[in-house]
Amino acid sequence: MENITVKDIVEMTGGVLLCGDENTAIIDLCINSKEIKEGDLFVPIIGEKVDAHRFIESALEKGAASLTSEHDGVVVAQKPYIRVDDTTEALKRIGVGMRSRLINVPIVAVTGSVGKTTTRTMIAHALSAGKKTYQTEKNYNSQIGVPITLSRMNSDDEIAVLELGISEDGQMDILSDMVRPDMAVVTTIGVAHIEFMKTKENIRHQKLSIIHSMKKDGLLFLNGDDDMLQDAVSTEHIKCRTIFYGTEPWCDYYAKDIAYHSDHTTFTCVHGAQQIVVTLKAFGKHNVANCVAALAVANENGVPFEAAAEHMKTYEGPRQKIIHDEGKYTIIDDTYNASPDSMKASINVLCDMPCKGRRFAVLGDMLELGENSEAYHRDIGRYLLSKDVDEVYVIGELAAYIKDEMKQSGSENTKVYAFSDNEEAAMSLVALLQPDDILLVKASNGMHLGEIVNILMSS
Repeated sequence: MENITVKDIVEMTGGVLLCGDENTAIIDLCINSKEIKEGDLFVPIIGEKVDAHRFIESALEKGAASLTSEHDGVVVAQKPYIRVDDTTEALKRIGVGMRSRLINVPIVAVTGSVGKTTTRTMIAHALSAGKKTYQTEKNYNSQIGVPITLSRMNSDDEIAVLELGISEDGQMDILSDMVRPDMAVVTTIGVAHIEFMKTKENIRHQKLSIIHSMKKDGLLFLNGDDDMLQDAVSTEHIKCRTIFYGTEPWCDYYAKDIAYHSDHTTFTCVHGAQQIVVTLKAFGKHNVANCVAALAVANENGVPFEAAAEHMKTYEGPRQKIIHDEGKYTIIDDTYNASPDSMKASINVLCDMPCKGRRFAVLGDMLELGENSEAYHRDIGRYLLSKDVDEVYVIGELAAYIKDEMKQSGSENTKVYAFSDNEEAAMSLVALLQPDDILLVKASNGMHLGEIVNILMSS
């Protein structure tokens, strides 16, 4: 935070300073008392299970100041205490205030059902070939995280790439009002969080509300490979300038001649008369499209096509990790999260990678899919039958439907096994895997399938 004092925080939040010096400098925001640093403003959030107000005293032993919505008196000796009606709402107001101070820094906002983080990091990487670029840290993409992200931008940043994530109706309008993006990128419209948003049409509508607070001359990038986004301009009555990217030749920016190698992917990115060969250390058609989005955003922001493409050679993704040691089997660690679309994309990666041995898939439950969870898991089972996968391991009550569907539909060429826990599956794999084999591990984060990866790597 640049040149921010307690007085500024009071003005942004509409709060009341109960004690302490209003000229106290605030360096950063913190919502976790265990991570508090000197100069931090502690924002105690009231969560579903824990009210962080109970940690104010310990936080202020290191921190500079604190908000509170529960105390009317002076509780801490000399350090500033700011009374607000609601700490979560106050945090949003701080976000709005910080964006107002840096309104001249262009922001690219990234959202979508799948691929937000990967696309955001690719865009930031491509832009950094020619501009000082700031991007969302960690997973700070929610109503709590976005204000923290905005507070960490600086006036010397030439552009910022912010990730916006939602799970319920109306949340995108709140985030967009805070961020006021100059450009927006929508990656895909899938069924992640459909338990709360009910239909894919509503998910599309909610995601595209990202442009509601976009500047009048703003620019919208849409994934032309996504069926739900192809007709979004007319369906959602979008009036801003729109650029399509993907792997289809009708897109404004598209990839052709895609080739998968042992440790990288190559393709040619086309934009009008421009063509450039790109080398990417990631796999899958979806990641090629994500990379095209990055090159499109960079090009539209004045970063030369060639420079951005050259810089992408050094990109390393935060989500999909390819673990390969000479003389050992390869692991595709994609355990961060899962939805039907991302599950299919990961299966495609497994099948597209050159493989001299066998292909294994360890799949766990996909969560937050609502009343149609069984159907979505059965669909993955049918999808696997059309793919060249030798053995499938499923873990979890919902993932069991994958096995059931494969058995019912006839899985003569693919062996399918169900396991009760991660350790049991891992120990079976330790005994079975050979050096030329490739293993995909994929599930929602709540299934903790990363434990399997850890066991395999230490075996």
